[in-house]
Amino acid sequence: MLGPAGNTINIDFALEAKCYAATNSVGVREVSRLISRLRHRNFGVLVTTSYFHKQVQEEVREDGHPIALVCGKDIVDVLRQHGHTTASAVQQWLGQSFPQP
Repeated sequence: MLGPAGNTINIDFALEAKCYAATNSVGVREVSRLISRLRHRNFGVLVTTSYFHKQVQEEVREDGHPIALVCGKDIVDVLRQHGHTTASAVQQWLGQSFPQP
């Protein structure tokens, strides 16, 4: 659901996440799998802890696929913007935000 409490809409999307090493890129095969799951008026989000191969970025943009690509650098940038600039700060935030039962 998206929007303010009194005026929400349901949005259907596909999310895929890849936890790869910093030296291992997400390639065309992984993105093709996500594209095949999208239906009319859907969008996709592909998140990775590594990076996207240049061919992936080019094909998604050139073909106009409704996919947001979020790489490890994007994740780090958002964490830094919110003041989580060290590994211990991130661990502390995760522990507070998502406590383990």
